[in-house]
Amino acid sequence: MDLNRIGVVGTGSMGSIVLEAWLKANALSPSQLIISNRTPAKAEQLAEKYPGLAVARDNAEIARSASILVLCVKPLEYSLMLQQLSSALTEDHLLITITSPIRLEQLEAQVPCPVARVVPSITNAARSGVSLCEFGSRITEEHRERIFSLFSAISHPIEVTEGFLRVSSDLTSCGPAFVSYILQQMIEDAVKETGISHDAATYLVSQMLIGMGELLQQELFTLPSLQQRVCVPGGITGEGLSVLQGAIPGVFAEVFRRTHAKFAEDLEHVQSQWSSKVPD
Repeated sequence: MDLNRIGVVGTGSMGSIVLEAWLKANALSPSQLIISNRTPAKAEQLAEKYPGLAVARDNAEIARSASILVLCVKPLEYSLMLQQLSSALTEDHLLITITSPIRLEQLEAQVPCPVARVVPSITNAARSGVSLCEFGSRITEEHRERIFSLFSAISHPIEVTEGFLRVSSDLTSCGPAFVSYILQQMIEDAVKETGISHDAATYLVSQMLIGMGELLQQELFTLPSLQQRVCVPGGITGEGLSVLQGAIPGVFAEVFRRTHAKFAEDLEHVQSQWSSKVPD
């Protein structure tokens, strides 16, 4: 087992984003990584794109080759994956799951090594945004520092407790999709109401969002002060904002209720599967 090698189990949407972000940031070299995927062709495509990146024959080979395993598979795939890893896992490994509906104490009960969770965001592809870190009971200060160092190369890692993990994930990981949808509606309605071209409206909104991000990044404004500065009393912005004030409040309360309910459902499915297939 190579102590400087990292294994990525699952190279789907989020797994590939994290993997490629590390490589593009030069945080890791291809030779420091070994990957596997349920569909081997997808892993092979990444290996062709990044020469030196190794593709494992199976998950047990990843555990034999790397000391840190980043688990990027869907919740209901964990039971089988752990069975495949079990013969090669030791106390010296470190497992990092990026999946939310897997309780760390539940994962700890199935493996001999320390476990942690890091929930990434699509914003990490630009080496920006936040990654959410939760640590199991066996995590040492050395593990903690290693995880923060690894994810600091592509994000701003912060520690969260289990009780706030779901809503934090809603804000950081789901948030880009929510904001993207709202802005797409803004673009579509601008096109319908005024005849501006879709391309022009998309460009203007995209540049607005980038500029707004810079204002916040440079701490020139907070969200409330930005709104106050743009929305002068009796102005045009205020007239438009009044429509949003009548429609938006409460929308995200329902969004969060839905995401929490889906999370609870997924968690129940995982626990049901594990209790029937994996011994305590």
